[in-house]
Amino acid sequence: MARSGRAGGRKSRVAERTAPVAAINPCPPGQIGGQYRPLSDADRDRIIDTAFKILAEIGMGDVPKEFENLALSKGAEINHLGRLTFSRDLMEDIVDGAAKSFVYFGRDPKHDFELGGDKVYYGTGGAAVQTLDLDSGIYRPSTLADLGDFTRLIDTLDNVSWFTRCCVATDVPDTVDLDINTAYALLRGTTKPVGTSFSIAETVDPIIDMFDVAMGGEGAFARRPFCKAHISPVISPLRYGEDAVDVTRACVRRRVPINAIIAAQSGATAPAPLAGMLAQTLAETLAALAMVNMMEPGYPMIFSNWPLVIDLRTGAFSGGGGEISILNAAAAQLSNHLGLPSGVASSMSDAKAVDAQMGSEKAMSAVAAGLAGANMVYESSGMMASLLGASFEAFIIDDEMLSHVHRMIRGIEVNDETLGFDTILETVTGEGHFLGSQQTMNAMQRDYFHTSLASREDPRSWASNGKQDIWQAANQKARDVLAKHQPTYVDSQADAKIRQALNILM
Repeated sequence: MARSGRAGGRKSRVAERTAPVAAINPCPPGQIGGQYRPLSDADRDRIIDTAFKILAEIGMGDVPKEFENLALSKGAEINHLGRLTFSRDLMEDIVDGAAKSFVYFGRDPKHDFELGGDKVYYGTGGAAVQTLDLDSGIYRPSTLADLGDFTRLIDTLDNVSWFTRCCVATDVPDTVDLDINTAYALLRGTTKPVGTSFSIAETVDPIIDMFDVAMGGEGAFARRPFCKAHISPVISPLRYGEDAVDVTRACVRRRVPINAIIAAQSGATAPAPLAGMLAQTLAETLAALAMVNMMEPGYPMIFSNWPLVIDLRTGAFSGGGGEISILNAAAAQLSNHLGLPSGVASSMSDAKAVDAQMGSEKAMSAVAAGLAGANMVYESSGMMASLLGASFEAFIIDDEMLSHVHRMIRGIEVNDETLGFDTILETVTGEGHFLGSQQTMNAMQRDYFHTSLASREDPRSWASNGKQDIWQAANQKARDVLAKHQPTYVDSQADAKIRQALNILM
């Protein structure tokens, strides 16, 4: 009788353990990073000191006249080289007065999150001119339809906290039409926070007007700015870009949050030694911060220092590897030390196929950036071929990969319950295993992420089930999502009004 009772209990426990796990994410976006600090405190301070020295003594070139006059009125100076310089005292005042945190809104409030501190969120970026075709597995020019499909796809991915357009619609040649239709695709396909680029300042007003219409009326976007502008106001080394400065001014006027991206390349537009590169790119990102805060103190800006790497043997951009991983982690450490909302880049794999190279390059950089505490980790999903390509399958795989990364960032909680001395005692003196304990059942959902894409079958079962690899599994999942998820986030009346005013091509 005793054996029968134990057997029955074991069966029920096995059934409970192997039942489908409830949809509880044990490691959602927003985990607290900062555990990884590639720079010692002394080295961090030397890099920051050098960045301030660069701005004070070398300064910035090609300064648009309107901004130069504004900067001079705020305390900047022109040095003997004819370059605009910012003293350390002036820059420290600007940093002190800059936005330290702000809410990045979604059109649906459930997607809102706060930037600042060490909370980590992963999202997209990029401007891929090619897309890895779902049917042929071959790269082809990216289209507006691809952008719409990518937007719908990420709308279903839990770990993609925001969506910046990941590809360029090469079938829309006109600059104004391209900017407007890119923004419309984001508006139509997701209610998550989004980001886009404005090629020229003249496209800012029609796009924000379009957002107002979709949100219910004039000024609606300014009250809930769900789209940020990706702007590169500094051209490395140490020059302002006039068009980008004009776009920044237009965005500030319409209350568009700024993502100021500095993307210098080692050995080309920045020094090849990693320390010198970090000093220059930090100085350049501080110059962007000065520009935005001189236009309006405390304006919401993401301090996006993206030190990028080239292969010094060939001059080709290298999006994967140890150097770019540690550089962007260090950039996050520097930004967070200054108390500024930080943005870095990761997962820019050089792989052309969804393969082992892709997985290793994406994972190492995503982990490094997250553990360093970057607030916003860009390019984290979908990007391939050194940013030249985007892949539907990669989006699916990267989303699952980021669950594992969030789990690593979350760390290990140590308390009486997780140590479980009493459970150890009961198990050692009882059944001799932990499989059926309540502690195990609690931990199963609280502490463990359970894969749905990666295979954990034994080899025999995997072979008998068709030997499907992760590319094939992701391809099928992407197809399923695109077939079933057809959101219409712009109502018909607003859509008609937008189409009457603008040349919408979707």
